[in-house]
Amino acid sequence: MNAHTSSVVAFDRPTRAEVEAIERRSGGMVNALGVVTGALPGGIYTVVCDEVPLRCQRAASCLLRPELGDTVLVSGPDAQRLYLTAVAEQADASVSRIDTEGSMTLAANRGEVSIEADTQLVLKGRQSVRIGTSRLALDAAEADCRVGRLDYEGTDVEAKVLNVRLIGRLYEAVVDRLVQLSRSAFRMTDGVEQVRAGRLDYQAEEMLRVHAKNTFVTAERVVKVDARQIHVG
Repeated sequence: MNAHTSSVVAFDRPTRAEVEAIERRSGGMVNALGVVTGALPGGIYTVVCDEVPLRCQRAASCLLRPELGDTVLVSGPDAQRLYLTAVAEQADASVSRIDTEGSMTLAANRGEVSIEADTQLVLKGRQSVRIGTSRLALDAAEADCRVGRLDYEGTDVEAKVLNVRLIGRLYEAVVDRLVQLSRSAFRMTDGVEQVRAGRLDYQAEEMLRVHAKNTFVTAERVVKVDARQIHVG
């Protein structure tokens, strides 16, 4: 039985004679070890102590959730008011679960909180997962991010990578100024490529080549061609 599949088992209340026998052996108060045999909603468990089934309320201090077959400590002022205070020995120690009925906060007032896992660390929030900090550091050999929608707002972004590849259906960029520096650039467009600018300036150190089946160069006022040699045809 693992930590996520606790069975709900009904049980009979102990007889008065059984209760009195437990109280006599413990001097009125009950402080004994038993085995969990059933669980009911609301944190109620059945624990068999000396072959007597007892109904116990899970104590708030018992954060480790008891499972069937676990050996637990049962304490109380009498056999009618019992609390499951701790799990002494797990039937299956390979899987454990710490849970509470309400909200839970782990706090270190003057230190740090570390969570470690030998194989995998999983964070799940049914509604959301929120991280608030002045600085976030992420160090990983590989990262895989799948997000349906991403909204990012920040001041500066600086990335240093060897290779960047973007594959998408639509790419839009709206900026006040765009600067690109590269040793070589190659761009291929299957359809139509249009440029609309107030001023357009192309300058090449060696050669500028424009080739098409049909080429049109038009201007509303002046077209100027200036060179040492001009070849037409």
